[in-house]
Amino acid sequence: MVKLHIKKGNESQFLHETTVDVEISELLKDVVAIYNGRLKVGRICTEMEDLAKHGTMLPPNMQGLTDEQVIELKLKDEWGEKCIPSGGFVENKDTIGRRNGKAPNQKMAEVLTKTLSEAKAKVSKKQIEANVCLSQTMVKEALDILQGAVMIVYPMGLPPHEPIKKELDNEEDLSGTQAFLDVLEVTQTQLWWAGKELEVGKKLANYVGKNEKTKIVAKLQKIGQGAPAREPVMSEEEQKRMMLYAYRKQEEMKKLEDNDEDDYMNSDWADNSLLKRSFHGMKDVKWKPR
Repeated sequence: MVKLHIKKGNESQFLHETTVDVEISELLKDVVAIYNGRLKVGRICTEMEDLAKHGTMLPPNMQGLTDEQVIELKLKDEWGEKCIPSGGFVENKDTIGRRNGKAPNQKMAEVLTKTLSEAKAKVSKKQIEANVCLSQTMVKEALDILQGAVMIVYPMGLPPHEPIKKELDNEEDLSGTQAFLDVLEVTQTQLWWAGKELEVGKKLANYVGKNEKTKIVAKLQKIGQGAPAREPVMSEEEQKRMMLYAYRKQEEMKKLEDNDEDDYMNSDWADNSLLKRSFHGMKDVKWKPR
């Protein structure tokens, strides 16, 4: 299997395994789906942290309002009264006014936090260090365990306006957010390797040959942004080691130069009393204790 180290810009994303016979169009779909899936897992986990602390999302017309404004406008969080966490709730007000403050009890909150930590680990960039390759199946597993945890804690379901529900139902609207800019569209994305665009219509073998044990660094790039920067000849770790070696060598040379500057003091011509001792016949006289 060919192993691809997928990057976006200079930032590592994940490892992915495929074959040399894969069509570039299929490879691109697979890689983009995994990339976007990791982003989705990250967004859900962020919202689940808030869900565990402050309960479900308030209706859009109540978000950001003070208690006085809610009373004055006679607004009511009807979904918050229906979607009660299993085992009841504890009051924990959301200071930014996004969530209703009806947080799950400690036991149920731990179910959410432990599950989101597990899901994060499944798609983490640390999987690269562990030499674990990601697939769409692994991303789906992460999403499934997140959905399972939500069903355990909220058996009655989540409000329709809850971002977690929309994400799990693939109904999220990211327009106007930074998250929207991060998401990739297959038709607007390219894969690059060794300064070459992997063109749709060709196979991976057209670029890397027939060796299935090949490992390459491929970069995702939006169409129109030009070729991504090439990989440096040396890794960051190799650069650090080389700089350390150069520094030590420089320090050694400085010490040698300092020693050379003082060595003349031991020379005969630098001895001020040499001529006097020569006249007295004491030039080569050496003294030692009896």
